[in-house]
Amino acid sequence: MLKDWIRLIRPADWLKNIFVFAPLFFASQLFQLHAFLIVLTGAILFSLTASSIYILNDIKDRTEDRMHAVKCKRPIARGAISPNAAAWFFVTLSIVSFVGAVMLSYTFFYVIITYYFINIAYCFYLKRIAIIDVYCIAAGFLLRVMGGAFLIHVTLSVWMLICTGLLALFLAFAKRRDDFARHLDETHRKSISGYNVQFIDVAITMTLSALFIAYTLYATESVSSIDLGTTHFYWTVPLVLLGILRYLQITLVHLTSGSPTTLLYQDKFLSIVVGLWIAMSALLIYCR
Repeated sequence: MLKDWIRLIRPADWLKNIFVFAPLFFASQLFQLHAFLIVLTGAILFSLTASSIYILNDIKDRTEDRMHAVKCKRPIARGAISPNAAAWFFVTLSIVSFVGAVMLSYTFFYVIITYYFINIAYCFYLKRIAIIDVYCIAAGFLLRVMGGAFLIHVTLSVWMLICTGLLALFLAFAKRRDDFARHLDETHRKSISGYNVQFIDVAITMTLSALFIAYTLYATESVSSIDLGTTHFYWTVPLVLLGILRYLQITLVHLTSGSPTTLLYQDKFLSIVVGLWIAMSALLIYCR
């Protein structure tokens, strides 16, 4: 039973909440204990909020999930946890995340509550509308970054917001492509009728191209150099391009599309590139 309850809150997906740490990292405050603990608390509260939404989604979609090759193994879909018990857990996690957010920061609470209601709207209606559904997913990542910035009282640059939004859109389109790779249809996800593989491949290519251009401008802009404390952040640009090309190779050449989170866990090449980008970025920002 404990394993089922853990699966219900999807801890593997908490990796997405690393976006809350982005402002802390780029503001050169990663090793300031007080700021780190505040942002860590915010990331935990975001994780609890996201988990409450996952539970609500699993309760609502339990019938459709039973017909899905993978989702049928979810605890509610296979009857390991009753919908009523899951509903109480949903309410509990929601209350804990709200109270925790209020205690941490009123501004952060507004971010959490916005994220919460956008995702409720997504669960009940917006996920049925193609393109709007991926915008809702992208909004969740933007709110994570904004929440992290509010917690440490830093102003986000326009380029960071643009890069975050484009990266989040890519993640959302990649998730939709994974649905096609699994041969799903609109029976499992209503918005699928508004997509096809060709459209998603073009959308991913456009989004990644725009992301690379925006990131290059961010890495070379003089204002960014002042914010980051280094004039050499452009050294990270080739690694970003390498990561983009690797993902496109996996998707379009090897035809082994998967969710970006899963690919990051499974593809050593991609994991190494991301690790190198983090290491080089940290070296440029913190070792000066």
